[in-house]
Amino acid sequence: MTVEPFIHLSGVTKTYKAGRKQHLAISDASFDVMPGELVALVGPSGCGKSTLLKILAGLHGYDGGTVRIGSAQNAFDPSRDIGMVFQAPLLLKWRRILDNILLPAEILGLPMGEARERARGLMAMVGLQGYEDKYPYELSGGMQQRAAIARSLVHDPKLVLMDEPFGALDALTREKMNLELLRIWKESGKTIIFVTHGISEAVFLGTRVVVLTAGPARMADNFQIELPHPRTLDLKTHETFGVYTRRIYKLLGME
Repeated sequence: MTVEPFIHLSGVTKTYKAGRKQHLAISDASFDVMPGELVALVGPSGCGKSTLLKILAGLHGYDGGTVRIGSAQNAFDPSRDIGMVFQAPLLLKWRRILDNILLPAEILGLPMGEARERARGLMAMVGLQGYEDKYPYELSGGMQQRAAIARSLVHDPKLVLMDEPFGALDALTREKMNLELLRIWKESGKTIIFVTHGISEAVFLGTRVVVLTAGPARMADNFQIELPHPRTLDLKTHETFGVYTRRIYKLLGME
């Protein structure tokens, strides 16, 4: 049986107006995302990656092309079926961690008994069991991002969009969070689109990588990452990993 793409983009364009001038942010974005994939969008800063993510989230419109998420058999509601993780955790400082994680369930009006039980399970999954009553200032940056990931999953979305979520973390914490994300992705089974400008990070995380050129965003390549799971950090020393990273460097004119 043929599996339909969960996300289909074809020839997507986006233009911003600034006074009388127009700025072409995305010139041609075309790729598919299969159910359960972790797709990394990689490209230089300002190339339109975040704009593309906001289009997928329904936060921005687009001027041309096709964007389809879900199918006739599996309807998609952006307000209910998307979880978002940003570069900053964006936790409410006056709410305890468990209450921060429950926020999407409250907004959507979900049964709070079930949501609270799911939130506690997610806290255990992301390694925050025992921190339910802590406030954000009592957690490290990496722990706050774990809470943000749990919050993005609490309403059981079909799609998780992550916009450079580890960009503000130090290098060691970022490596640990990459490993944690792969574990969480495997355990949750969610479809994830992960935006990054880190070439090594894209190859390490992605089942597939979509490479975008400098703005206006245009898809330069879209390829599978044939590396084994579970992935460990020593994988970055393997020749195949280097082949993938060099391919991206070349596409971005960095060789």
